[in-house]
Amino acid sequence: MVGAPRRYAPAMSWPFAREHAELRTSIRSFVERELAPRADEWEEAGDFPDEVFRRMGELGYLGLSYPEEYGGGGGDYLCQIVLAEEMSGCGSGGVAMAVAVQTDMAVPPILKFGTEEQKRSYLVPAIKGEKIFCLGISEPDAGSDVAGIRTTAKKVDGGWVVNGQKLWITNGRRADFMTLVAKTDRDAGHQGISLFVVDTTTPGFEVRRTLDKLGMRTSDTAEIVFIDMFIPDEALLGREGEGFYNISWELQGERLVGAAGAIAGARRTFDVAVAYARQRTAFGQAIGKHQAVRHMLAEVATEIEAARQLVYLAAWKVNRGEYSVREISMAKLLTGETAWKTADTAMQIFGVHGYQMELPIQRAWRDARLIRIGGGTDEIMRDVIGRMEGL
Repeated sequence: MVGAPRRYAPAMSWPFAREHAELRTSIRSFVERELAPRADEWEEAGDFPDEVFRRMGELGYLGLSYPEEYGGGGGDYLCQIVLAEEMSGCGSGGVAMAVAVQTDMAVPPILKFGTEEQKRSYLVPAIKGEKIFCLGISEPDAGSDVAGIRTTAKKVDGGWVVNGQKLWITNGRRADFMTLVAKTDRDAGHQGISLFVVDTTTPGFEVRRTLDKLGMRTSDTAEIVFIDMFIPDEALLGREGEGFYNISWELQGERLVGAAGAIAGARRTFDVAVAYARQRTAFGQAIGKHQAVRHMLAEVATEIEAARQLVYLAAWKVNRGEYSVREISMAKLLTGETAWKTADTAMQIFGVHGYQMELPIQRAWRDARLIRIGGGTDEIMRDVIGRMEGL
């Protein structure tokens, strides 16, 4: 048996304060008590109950940084980083990702760009966990290239008629509402994209299938089609034609919270590998005493810490009101590569034992691969960074 890993707990180190440490303790207790014990069950089933959202809403975890007037906690942005880090301890990347879509991807545009009526109708129940959201961006031929989407919303009397397809939509099957990105003017380029809030029970909204994925298996990921779906004028989120710029803002939050969760998960995987290296013996001593293994782990430990500090720098800047695209892109790139390398190193240290489905290393290995693809691929991040360096 592998001994219990050390707890990943930055405590009150920069950039966190006492209230963040208290929040961390609270979330960790919930995760260890109510989520982690059921992770294996949910992974085997390929799903988890919607009750998780309602429970987290009751505890206030779905609205940590949202205004109190809408039922939120009124905290700062660093609260979202704490949540992402602690959710990595639930033992299922799919659960953590599904919750992050609610808290940091699909719902923030409603607060930032929505009308007061939209905030009351959608934001309030989302914070309570009474309604679940998904984000409709990716399509078969448009993932990182948001401007390449083909789903259209044609203006008609009293509203819009939507036709098109979305793919790889997290929470797509279970969602009550979708924050939808669609083209309202095919010939206007970036200025021809708009955002909408769509009730998933609307006629013409069809969940065609749930995808079978390599990792993040508890997170339902759906293919959605829109067939002459009529939505009213009130469904428009923000101004017509500003959707590309508004969703580009949202993507920064998606990337940063994904980076925070990924590197926290990497540290947990690392700790499991260290515990195993201390206990597993070969050639008369613990394998962690062999220089090859010790150096592998030392290298990964260094990269994890560097990536974590980059995440904190980006989060600190966001908390100060800065639009830190450069640091966020760097954090997304570095954490994705480091999380994958950590999981692969742990797999190597566990050897054939790690390759067995009965141990969690294989799950970490499968789940970690997505961060290098979702929310903007490694290649896109390198391009963004390069352009911001003046290239």
